[in-house]
Amino acid sequence: MIRSATSPLFNALKRNYSNVAPTTKLFINGQFVDSKATQWVDLHDPATNNLVTKVPQSTQAEMDAAVESCKSAYELWKNTSVLTRQQIMLKLQAALRRDIKKIAANITLEQGKTLPDAEGDVMRGIQVVEHACAAGTLLQGESLQGITRDMDITSYRVPLGVTAGICPFNFPAMVPLWMIPLALIAGNTMLVKPSERDPGATMLIMELLNEAGCPPGVVNVIHGTHDAVNFICDHPDIKAISFVGGDRAGKHIYQRGAASGKRIQSNMGAKNHAIVLPDADKNAALDSLVGAAFGAAGQRCMALSVAILVGDAQNWIPDLIEKAKKLKVSAGHEPGTDVGPVISPQAKERIFKLIESGIKQGAKCPLDGRSVKVEKYPNGNFVGPTLLTDVKTSYDCYKEEIFGPVLSVISADTLEEAISIINSNPYGNGTAIFTTSGNYARQFVHEVDAGQIGVNVPIPVPLPMFSFTGSRGSFHGDLHFYGKQGLYFYTETKTITSLWRKGAVPANSVPSVSMPVHN
Repeated sequence: MIRSATSPLFNALKRNYSNVAPTTKLFINGQFVDSKATQWVDLHDPATNNLVTKVPQSTQAEMDAAVESCKSAYELWKNTSVLTRQQIMLKLQAALRRDIKKIAANITLEQGKTLPDAEGDVMRGIQVVEHACAAGTLLQGESLQGITRDMDITSYRVPLGVTAGICPFNFPAMVPLWMIPLALIAGNTMLVKPSERDPGATMLIMELLNEAGCPPGVVNVIHGTHDAVNFICDHPDIKAISFVGGDRAGKHIYQRGAASGKRIQSNMGAKNHAIVLPDADKNAALDSLVGAAFGAAGQRCMALSVAILVGDAQNWIPDLIEKAKKLKVSAGHEPGTDVGPVISPQAKERIFKLIESGIKQGAKCPLDGRSVKVEKYPNGNFVGPTLLTDVKTSYDCYKEEIFGPVLSVISADTLEEAISIINSNPYGNGTAIFTTSGNYARQFVHEVDAGQIGVNVPIPVPLPMFSFTGSRGSFHGDLHFYGKQGLYFYTETKTITSLWRKGAVPANSVPSVSMPVHN
């Protein structure tokens, strides 16, 4: 365990920067290793744009060594008892709970989200670890005795081998913890590539895996960008890839990885809508819109980025603006901050361009966050809560995922019209309705085409005993993250048909060459 001032992440957790930034290490065979990379990615604090650490573009030899470590460890790990794996997960969840504030502080430093939101990031990951602790039940197979005379069938779940996880910047603790616990509890080993923008949370999790007694090589971590992703897609010893991130990368990984014969689950982009009916609880609905649209600076794949106000609910826009104006924009570690910075200057610039395009195409902007200033952090990537009204589905600000604190408002006359707007959008990650009518809620649930639906719930992310079920353009693959589908993704079913005859076969028996039907 690395906890002293010699920790590879110790300096990265401080806001007093030295002239020479520390470097992020690799994690191979249970050890934190200095990279021999010749190319590095500079990681900046989004609130100040000061250099925090330099992240290596792992060399070919380092990536090969990481996979070889996974491959070697798999031979022992797959034969480790389920109870032993379960004990490691129990110890990991206890360590994560103990260190939740430390991990959250690192997330806030590298990614920018507020400390309470960062703690929520870690906690949602912990819940998946806790779910994995039910391995004794989750991994049970099926059996049927006496399907025909003296014949039984048994099936059970077996691991795949070496698996890989490619993680996004927006949830640097939760998403790795969507992947690692279920892969490991099923008996696989895993190669993790965290986002080069905020790998610190993953590295802290590696410390805790060591503490929990996870054997060396069961999890290895490499760093990089395109070359590292292509390496994972192409390596013949990697059997499955879990990915969360943007459309372009997700489609590339799905196509290239599948072409190499790998199993793929790819969570990609989103454009999540919320319908607000005029019979809704007004304050509850508006609070939900503000929280879901502007929380985490809009950098959630389940953020509500479009509000469809139906009928008289269109008169609530002034109230919506007043609630959004009250949000405090500042660095994520500052007390009382509601909206932290976005991840990079490039992300900020892209958000600004999409806001401007919306205005040019005909939208109104009664709340413009582009002018927000945070005096204490003049160099930060801050975008204030922004509201675009009178938005049409043909506008770029609607068609593209903005991934910032921008809420687009569309007007509709009826629930049917609002549902049609959602179903015409290519994405199907999540959606919500706000109403006090069970009739309208039921109609919405049955007619809307999205994988995750909230009824008076703005961000309907399922708990780990279910699965994260984004659909249509938001997901490529057959089996979703965590829950039963997550476990099925990391396992294969082996089925055994056994015949143990009672008594000897007569000497004058005749072989059958027809298809057995087991009557």
